[in-house]
Amino acid sequence: MKLVTFQADAPGGPVEKLGAMRDGEIVELEGDMLALLDGGAPALAAARETLASRPKGSGVPLKGLRLMAPLKPRFLRDFFAFEDHAKAGAARRQEPLQPEWYDQPVYYKGNPRELYGPGDVIPWPSFTRKLDFEFEIAAVVGKKGRDISVADAPHHIAGYVVMNDCSARDIQKNEMVCRMGPAKGKDFATVLGPWLVTADEWPKGEIPPLTVRVNGQEWSRSNGIQPYWNFAVMLSHASQGETMLPGDILGSGTYFKGCGLDQDRWIKPGDELELDAGPLGTLKNTIGAPAGQTRLKYNRDGSYAK
Repeated sequence: MKLVTFQADAPGGPVEKLGAMRDGEIVELEGDMLALLDGGAPALAAARETLASRPKGSGVPLKGLRLMAPLKPRFLRDFFAFEDHAKAGAARRQEPLQPEWYDQPVYYKGNPRELYGPGDVIPWPSFTRKLDFEFEIAAVVGKKGRDISVADAPHHIAGYVVMNDCSARDIQKNEMVCRMGPAKGKDFATVLGPWLVTADEWPKGEIPPLTVRVNGQEWSRSNGIQPYWNFAVMLSHASQGETMLPGDILGSGTYFKGCGLDQDRWIKPGDELELDAGPLGTLKNTIGAPAGQTRLKYNRDGSYAK
């Protein structure tokens, strides 16, 4: 199934509803995405039965509906799993990729509250001069677990969603020079959508060929390259000594040139960004304008430093 969260009119104002997409229409389902994931395999089976039982044409036409981020994650972990992107970053620092990168899949813990969906304007924080995107795929956890084995990890994945890990590159650079973060360099926006493809429709969990377009112009293609660390390894690693819950997400990190940083090519206010993941959907957004200009550089008393 392709599961969506969409906005519907209601007497008290717009409300968010859960649905399954089919042939240009959305069949409404009960509850919300997190409740569905909490219900596990029985809840997903019931959703499939609902979809199958509704005659075609009985749903809400997709055209004209506003799709939202498919889910509001309980927790966000974002990995650094593509070797070519990791090597490119090391080369910019004029150093080899550290051998520890090959020991385990590393990740940062992001902010699941600053969340945006398809069609939303991506905010440009006042404190950055270099806003960037990262084209990723995220696995969505669908089963609670701890100390999960790699072999069992696929059974804990409910599905997959396109993810844009928005990045303030100048701020991120400063944070990581201090061997911390990223934090403010990332925490202002994460974009998910347009839908969640359930794992039964994408059983191998591979990442499809990806294409970035800005204002209709192609910026890059992944050519189907896969991350060094697959989602089963990422999920197993994250679960060691730590409980994973339905609705947690794990981003893959981006492929080489799946962001502007790898190309020294930068998005601008008003640009139209398309992250095309084929069967997993195309995430489209507009880049917003900076709301003034500040610098996250302080004097000890908290005043801004020049």
